[in-house]
Amino acid sequence: MAGLQDLGLTAVEDGLYRHCLRHPGGQLDEVHLLLQVSEDEVERARAGLVGHGVLDDSDTPTPADPQTAVDRLTDARLRWLQDQIRQLGRTRHLVEDLQKLTGDAPEPAPSIERLTEVVDIRNRLEDLAFFARDEILSIEPYQKLSPANIEHARPLDLRCLRRGVKLRSIVLTSALDDPSTARYLRDLAERGAEVRTVDNTQERVLVYDRTTALVPAVPTDTSRGALLLHDPALVTNLIALFDQVWAAATPIDEATVTTGTPVLTPTELQVLESMCSVRKDDLGARLVGVSVRTYRRHVADVLRTLGAETRPQAALVARERGLV
Repeated sequence: MAGLQDLGLTAVEDGLYRHCLRHPGGQLDEVHLLLQVSEDEVERARAGLVGHGVLDDSDTPTPADPQTAVDRLTDARLRWLQDQIRQLGRTRHLVEDLQKLTGDAPEPAPSIERLTEVVDIRNRLEDLAFFARDEILSIEPYQKLSPANIEHARPLDLRCLRRGVKLRSIVLTSALDDPSTARYLRDLAERGAEVRTVDNTQERVLVYDRTTALVPAVPTDTSRGALLLHDPALVTNLIALFDQVWAAATPIDEATVTTGTPVLTPTELQVLESMCSVRKDDLGARLVGVSVRTYRRHVADVLRTLGAETRPQAALVARERGLV
């Protein structure tokens, strides 16, 4: 079973963090006896946990909650692993140097790779996002994202943002008509991604660290696979294309949906307001002045009009559209 030591903590740091979870804000004077280590080891462990961002620097330290602690330790461990892999990658030139001694010329790496299977494309995208260090550029002309697509993409995007990778994305303005897609994009923007919209584009481009790009093998048919480009000239041209579209695009906080505000009747607007302020249907029904059965029917109509599956989702959509 994976433990905090798998995320880079020492055994003493692991034990100290768990102790602080059990006794938040407590003194550490006797902790060395509980952990059966020296006071110096406890002090080094405390400093280590502070450095990892999972313990505050006070006389009565309070630990970060487990989810935050694990996220921070995981990100730090991933950065360390990425640095190690990059260092190993720098040794590849040794093959060329050693082959020169034998008189064998190494085969040049392909400048273009063709990927035909969906699983191969998805795996390669995950690898590229994982190893990205500086920036990811994207033009993605989708009309909406499915819940499965959002669930898959969100943790990858957020992990990149937490690592300091700059995300710049261009999407269709019409994608904001879909409530789930709009929430996902606006959430990314709030967390530091730069998102812009355009009314129309056929381009589909992903560029990683300005060195590698992914484009459809057939621009009009994504089912025909993708091309992974390493050639500097090709990647530079795609970056120029991105910059051109980006300059003409609208920041997401200035974009408006193309289908307009959903039309709700005055009674449905009352129901919507009550849904956002009270939890119980009988209280909401009294506020609106209808029976509980009629109130619930109006709730179902509001959910359908807003394209929401749940009441909290409807409340979010309503706030995004300025209805409440």
